[in-house]
Amino acid sequence: MKLTTYLHNGEARLGLVDGDAVIDLHTAQPQVPADLRAALRAGVDLAAAAKAALASSAPRVPLSSLKLAPLVPEPGKIICLGLNYFDHAKEGGREKPEYPWFFFRGATSLVAHGEAGIAPKVSVKFDYEAELALVIGQRVPRHVSQEDAPNYVFGYTCFNDMSVRDYQKRTPQWTIGKNFDGTGGFGPVLVTADELPRAATGLKIQGRLNGEVMQSANTDDMIWGVAETISLLSDVLTLEPGDVIVMGTPAGVGQARTPPVWMKAGDRFEVEIERIGTLVNPIHAEA
Repeated sequence: MKLTTYLHNGEARLGLVDGDAVIDLHTAQPQVPADLRAALRAGVDLAAAAKAALASSAPRVPLSSLKLAPLVPEPGKIICLGLNYFDHAKEGGREKPEYPWFFFRGATSLVAHGEAGIAPKVSVKFDYEAELALVIGQRVPRHVSQEDAPNYVFGYTCFNDMSVRDYQKRTPQWTIGKNFDGTGGFGPVLVTADELPRAATGLKIQGRLNGEVMQSANTDDMIWGVAETISLLSDVLTLEPGDVIVMGTPAGVGQARTPPVWMKAGDRFEVEIERIGTLVNPIHAEA
């Protein structure tokens, strides 16, 4: 099952992807809340609702005609990992961290597929990061085992963790450089976990700037995979339906190149993950 979130009269709506078309799940199945986080928190059987919607005469709208929104417009938590690929840690001059470098993003940083990433006025060091993201589907018990952890993932998608590097390095914490408005590309579709390898292992991930491959790796190259990451987080906090975890980026980021490569207005960055899809964000200058 593939889901997306789109805007209708300015409001986010949860859509079921049927080939090149989208069905409004709430319209087709009124028991389904109109947004993904609410549907997950309500414990709605989305698989059953999707099956019924596909069998119905519910209207289909071309996906290409829709203005998309971030897949989860207002997640409860957005937890990101830094330095989570061996080669990316090495290109940054670091060895494997002893513990994941976690940081948080805020919802106002998110942008949808097709929406512009915003190159800020206050910096010219605007970088790209192709990443796998996941959405939690059920409340995760504290101290969950690695074996059970993937069972709590509802689905996977693409993320571009656009980073303002000079601000990121102004403090020991990375948060300020990772939370500029319009810097978190998120989408375009969420592929449910049952359609992918368990814990999203073995998937090719690629980042392209203006069509040129800048990052190319496999999710098996992660230092901490999905299962271990969820297990470690559950030792600390409660993961709830609709929370998002962004799993880090491989080598090839702009700041590690000689000379550095920074995104600017007029650029276009794509994140493609095998069996999930391609996230595209043009880059615009801050007004």
